[in-house]
Amino acid sequence: MKTPTNKVTAAGLLIALGIIYGDIGTSPLYVFNAIIGGRIVTEELILGALSCIIWTLTLQTTIKYVILILRADNRGEGGTFALYALVRRRKKWLVIPAMVGGASLLADGIITPPISITSAIEGLKKLPTLGIEDGSNTVVIIVLTILSLFFFMQQFGTASIGKLFGPIMFIWFTMLLVLGAVHVFDDLAIFKALSPYYAISFLKNYPGGFWLLGAVFLCTTGAEALYSDLGHCGRDNIRKSWIYVKFCLLVHYFGQGASLLAHRNGIHVTEEVKSALSINAFYDLMPHWFIIPGVIIATTAAIIASQAMVSGAYTLISEAMRLNLWPKVRIRYPSEAKGQLFIPAINLLMFVGCVGVVLYFRKSSNMEAAYGLAIIVTMLMTTILFANYLVLHRVKSMWIYVFLGSYLIIELVYMVALMMKFMHGGYFTLIIGLLMFLVMYIWYRARKIKNRYVEFVRMEHYVPKIQELSSDKSVPKYATHLVYLTSANNPKEIEHKIIYSILNRKPKRADIYWFVHVDTVDDPYTCEYKVEHIIPNDIIRVDFRLGFRMEPRINLMFRKVVEDLVANKEVNIISRYESLASSNTVGDFQFMVMEKYLSQDNELPFAEKLVMKFYFWLKDHSLSEEKGFGLDLANVTIEKFPLIVAPVTNLKLKRIEE
Repeated sequence: MKTPTNKVTAAGLLIALGIIYGDIGTSPLYVFNAIIGGRIVTEELILGALSCIIWTLTLQTTIKYVILILRADNRGEGGTFALYALVRRRKKWLVIPAMVGGASLLADGIITPPISITSAIEGLKKLPTLGIEDGSNTVVIIVLTILSLFFFMQQFGTASIGKLFGPIMFIWFTMLLVLGAVHVFDDLAIFKALSPYYAISFLKNYPGGFWLLGAVFLCTTGAEALYSDLGHCGRDNIRKSWIYVKFCLLVHYFGQGASLLAHRNGIHVTEEVKSALSINAFYDLMPHWFIIPGVIIATTAAIIASQAMVSGAYTLISEAMRLNLWPKVRIRYPSEAKGQLFIPAINLLMFVGCVGVVLYFRKSSNMEAAYGLAIIVTMLMTTILFANYLVLHRVKSMWIYVFLGSYLIIELVYMVALMMKFMHGGYFTLIIGLLMFLVMYIWYRARKIKNRYVEFVRMEHYVPKIQELSSDKSVPKYATHLVYLTSANNPKEIEHKIIYSILNRKPKRADIYWFVHVDTVDDPYTCEYKVEHIIPNDIIRVDFRLGFRMEPRINLMFRKVVEDLVANKEVNIISRYESLASSNTVGDFQFMVMEKYLSQDNELPFAEKLVMKFYFWLKDHSLSEEKGFGLDLANVTIEKFPLIVAPVTNLKLKRIEE
């Protein structure tokens, strides 16, 4: 069982640098470039924008995430679904912000690798000898090659090279610090930006200043990752390492601002001028001889940032599956490292998405327009969920309203500013996010519709009949041990379809009937079971309680339960065939999986019919029930039965006489 790694250690701080700060740490590659693009470099622009960056990092990242949101840990785990698991019993509608937040985070994961890696590789344009032009095929080919190798390597896990992430990111942040510190002396007036006066004045007086908040917001896009990766490093390691990271980022932003004021003041940064003068706020800080090493370090940091986003997407999907918010897909565990998982379907989806982004936008300046819109949606959803978390923890309502009011206003302001980017590429990530949300919503809604049909009956009414069938030698024996998966939470109930399968459809005689129930609990790493002997040695129910981060390997878990019961002499699993019992041969175990299909005999409203059709289409293209529960296919029988959620009531059929 996992224990939260809250103890502050040098190793913990280094791991935090390697895992958590990739996205927010690579933002200096493109933030100032996005701000000055198409504008004249003036003191008002640079001081105002820099002041906005400083206070965005303070309000959004430091206060909201590092100080407040990190408190909401679920047994050491963080992220949208970990927070939802803490509050889901409070209000049913909270599933909607959880799904919206999760879908937006996945969309953000598709735009982060292309923009980070492209921004890093574009530094090569600073070397005229290479002859690389703006938006040239050379940059696109290099980026696509890196992305292809990156996604191909995911299947092997990062256990072997993961130890290098921390030291590499330490080198990256130290490089940011040194480059910034050298250039702040270009124009010491840059320190005036520390005053919020310049941010307020900029937003009020600078033409189009409000809309530039969309570019400013890019400095905090990685804030959500601080919470999502809480389980890997622990709260205190994140809080302590953030002090160094924020210091490095701020000094670097000061350096970029001072350099722009000193060397680019009065220049109108059009695409042509930017290309002709090779203006790049990040790479302008580097001496010419350091460009190649700088590009290599920046690209490596961008790859590590991408790794954090992709690993986060795998974790997010695995949690969504356990919470019944995503179709079952195959999960592989490439290494023994805790939390290391690989989902081939999501890997392919993200690879295709990233390649599409690179081919469609080609330049990082174009990608900036698509970036940020998805993550502000996630931040808004986190604000709503965290406010409910505060209610559950009986925080004074005044403070809850202060938090909710302040951050809803701040984030809605950013969202309005980011909507300016909608037609320039913002629609791209919103479409991806919407598709992800639709998959989650259809899966969730269809389950609600299906639950209307699931009919539970009292177990005690059928126990005598099952016992009678078990003793009836005239019925051929179906299996020694017959195991059914049941969704009945109440141990005194069972689905009618299971009783029908045993007694009516084709009577299934067995020596022992097992009913197995799997319950997903809010605690991420719970792994426990309880056994109820309904009729000793005849009818047994096993309830598994698994955390939303535990893989349901029911075949292995059930075998362990049986071993424990045999060791405690609670059950006799020896075959009851006379010829086999004498040699103490263990009886066979047969798992029954009830597979539903949508019956034609349904009268559903149009919207629900659409939901159910999409649901079964998704089900056909996702992992089967037996594979999803980790059952051994050699011992599984699949029994199909019709799902009738809205039976036809007014069938007009008229008899005619001869």
